[in-house]
Amino acid sequence: MYTESKEVMKHKSTINRAAKFMLTLLGIWPDISYVMFYRMFWTVTMLTFLFYHYLYFLAHYHSNDVFDLMDCFSSFLGYSKIIMYFVFFWFNQRIFDEILTMMAEDWNDCTESDIEMHETVNKAKMSNHITNVIMTLHVISPVLYGMNIILANVDITDHTVELPHIFKMEIPFNINTQCTYKVVLIVELIHLVMCSLSLGVINVLLLILTLHIGGQLNILHRWLAKMIFKENKHKSIAIIMKKIIRKHQKIIYFAKNVENLYTFIAFMQFISNTIMICIIGFLIVTALGNSNATEKIVRMIPYYSITNLEAFIFCYAGEYLINKSKTIGLVAYNIAWYELEPKYSRSLLFIMLRAQKHLTLTVGKMKNLSLQCFASIINSAGSYLSVLLAMQ
Repeated sequence: MYTESKEVMKHKSTINRAAKFMLTLLGIWPDISYVMFYRMFWTVTMLTFLFYHYLYFLAHYHSNDVFDLMDCFSSFLGYSKIIMYFVFFWFNQRIFDEILTMMAEDWNDCTESDIEMHETVNKAKMSNHITNVIMTLHVISPVLYGMNIILANVDITDHTVELPHIFKMEIPFNINTQCTYKVVLIVELIHLVMCSLSLGVINVLLLILTLHIGGQLNILHRWLAKMIFKENKHKSIAIIMKKIIRKHQKIIYFAKNVENLYTFIAFMQFISNTIMICIIGFLIVTALGNSNATEKIVRMIPYYSITNLEAFIFCYAGEYLINKSKTIGLVAYNIAWYELEPKYSRSLLFIMLRAQKHLTLTVGKMKNLSLQCFASIINSAGSYLSVLLAMQ
């Protein structure tokens, strides 16, 4: 018990410190100081970068270099997606606050049992590892994307050549010195890394919340399995049955809140990801005929990988939730329900009937997120690349 208590004091929450820090910087974490400052900072910087992309497109839309125009459009779409995610979270702050409150209540409840505490802490450890891995990938990817440009030796005095930037943007001021140019590139890279981390923490938060639901469902499984073996059945089974029903209702309500928080984000995710996968595939195929094809493809592969990873995270979370919710009915059916009094077995029947309606995450309330959904995206992207390669 003492060891488990130390684990609880160590974790205290399923969301680790790195994710909390990023959510605080985004103005999403509740009860933080200067929340309006954080939100204004992100709104102004994101709109500024979008404006610079727009200026570049206006200045080059007659250009014959389709690669640069598509590269500009893909980054413009990426920035637009991120700012929409932020705004949606800000407008749904109440739902997120309620989710965090329910998670805190689950942590308080688990201290009454070593088994429940172990299950909750185990999910917190898993969430911590997943968060660290995904956030690390979201740092490495933009660094690989922009480092070659920063390290390149560019002649500032040659005005016949357009200065390369990490993104295709039109900077509304003149860059006359090498120092100024490097500072601008470093600022662009830092902002890109922060945006990538922000996108990563919003994606991994869905996994964290889903894993928390999975842990609570595992606790419910244990309650159902041990219900028959309680002493003084007429008294204890009534209490445990009431506890099980309340727990099941709470899990369903929690899952609905997660669904309401992420359904629009999932919708935007799949629209933007489908477009971006096609654009990045087009850029890779277009680059094959150029002299600097290797450099361009190396820049695009991390971006392409992260885009696919985002789609996989959402689909895996939906698949995990469906599979976990299925097991409630199976566990309820497999216990010795025939040994219960009719009034208790009828209550168990309602649990089994409710479990047949699986907990799901949807894309805009239209389609369930699942690995089958992810497979269809990959198949579409593969078909698109095959057509492009055939036309090359």
